[in-house]
Amino acid sequence: MKKFLFLFTSLTIFLSFFVLNNTEEPHYDDFQVKDTSESENNVILSKENNKTYTASLSAIGDVLIHDRVYNPAHIGNGKYNFVSHLKQVKPYLEKADITVANQESMIGGTKIGLSSYPSFNSPHEVGDALKHSGVDIVTLANNHTLDRGEDAIQSAITYWNKIGMHYTGSYVSLEDQRKIRIIEKNGIIFSFLAYTYGTNGIKIPNDKQYLVNLIDENKIKKDISSAKGISDVVVVSLHFGKEYQRLPNEEQIQLARQLALAGADIIIGHHPHVLQPMEWIKREDGRRSIVAYSLGNFFSGQTGDYKDIGGIMQIKVDKIVKNDETIITLKEPLFIPTFVDSNYYVTPLAMINGNESLYNEIKNHMKKWMPELKFSTQF
Repeated sequence: MKKFLFLFTSLTIFLSFFVLNNTEEPHYDDFQVKDTSESENNVILSKENNKTYTASLSAIGDVLIHDRVYNPAHIGNGKYNFVSHLKQVKPYLEKADITVANQESMIGGTKIGLSSYPSFNSPHEVGDALKHSGVDIVTLANNHTLDRGEDAIQSAITYWNKIGMHYTGSYVSLEDQRKIRIIEKNGIIFSFLAYTYGTNGIKIPNDKQYLVNLIDENKIKKDISSAKGISDVVVVSLHFGKEYQRLPNEEQIQLARQLALAGADIIIGHHPHVLQPMEWIKREDGRRSIVAYSLGNFFSGQTGDYKDIGGIMQIKVDKIVKNDETIITLKEPLFIPTFVDSNYYVTPLAMINGNESLYNEIKNHMKKWMPELKFSTQF
């Protein structure tokens, strides 16, 4: 009898221990439950245990620094300060999870001599101002990339690395070129590619093709395929089109469509130095890509004829993970027109008194093919 009671007691203790250590996790009763392992505002779980991630990306156009911009920014001893020039737009640039800028003039620094049009070389401190204002990655593939040769490129990229700024489109080596730039925010991985139509007739050395990426549709499609394998969202920057033309040409439109069909999710255009409209491109996989054919001049010395008007484009990205399936959705496109004044300070156009008619004109222009495009100084 004592032996039986001992066995019964032992079995009861064992079963109790087993149950306590194998109790299922509690089910979520609310429709949305915050996941504290990610940013509380950007990840939710639904009743079906789908996980949704959200991130925002902003983009700005050309940063092209003429001598009339950098000379007044000189503070002595060969040093420059451009931070105040971007003070009014800083809140909008840093608000997005990722902000990308087209750095058109190389920031080769003062050691090799600053220069302006037609062969640009800008102070290193331009990079400091962009970093301070919230820019996370710069695109370097444009017609001015080779203006001052390899020395300017090497000096610029050394400085970008020094301040912790991602870059793409121009590189210091073949190995550097082969590394696709990726940035992860809120559980969403973005990849960045950049290309230019040409380099103002300056030949790229045959053994240094990595100095700048040229537009080659087949090559870009291969790069997009590689980027898709390591990221959720592929962002492609294209330096293309005709200068000062306010609408994209057929070449721009067709290339954007081909790259969207190849898997480019966000296409950012620059080079015309004026704003060109945005639009959606429907894809065969059921998704849609967004293209801004030109974001105009963001920070430069060009004035008049719409060349002093740029803007901040923003798009939100949802990533829904359901079992083994991942769904990417682009939503809520937004645009903030900006203006460069006579002192080369950048300000949201809506904040400048007396420019209501111009502001409305720019709004209508940018939403020409995207009626739902929103305009706001509040993200």
